Amino acid sequence: MDIIDQISLYIDKGDDEKVAELTRMAIEQKITAKKILDDGLFRGMNTIGEKFKNHEIFLPEVLMAAKAMQAGMDLLKPLLILADIPSKGKVVLGTVRGDLHDIGKNLVGIMLKGAGFEVIDLGSDVSPEKFIETAKKHEAPVIGMSALLTTTMPVMKEVVNLLRNENLEDKIKTIIGGAPVSKNFAEEIGASAYSYNGAHAVKCVKELLNQE
Repeated sequence: MDIIDQISLYIDKGDDEKVAELTRMAIEQKITAKKILDDGLFRGMNTIGEKFKNHEIFLPEVLMAAKAMQAGMDLLKPLLILADIPSKGKVVLGTVRGDLHDIGKNLVGIMLKGAGFEVIDLGSDVSPEKFIETAKKHEAPVIGMSALLTTTMPVMKEVVNLLRNENLEDKIKTIIGGAPVSKNFAEEIGASAYSYNGAHAVKCVKELLNQE
């Protein structure tokens, strides 16, 4: 098994020390940063995403894999900057105002990073204005919002309305999710997409950016 396959395998196993060691070795062997990233780290996370989607693994395994991927990313980052390798796009992510739940949102962030997106995570209890200011500042074409309380879901509509008022709805797409959120609700408030889990969020974002 070559070193890139091993990196992918140890992401799947969630072994951050082994991923760091193998990434270091791959860099020393002059394998390109893009190859290590795409065929090693991202491929490993894609496997994790599929397993999670099919209920073969659970949240702890995903978090371990994400930690392993980050160990490799930390070593690759300087090389990626030097090589000027662009991300697949920027996504502003957050749990809406009044809601402090962030496990689902964090999982979506992990999956998006694992698929090559740059994630600007605003955390929880985020105001509509903050979502939009950040998206404009970073020129992010997607805002991702999460809510776990039915009482905070209307905040998602506020974000969509603000974008509409600023004539930004074509420029900045919105994707929403969370336990009480549904596809019908997304359509009702005019959100661009609805996602039911991390792996599906990646698919939706790619579709919104015409990458699928």
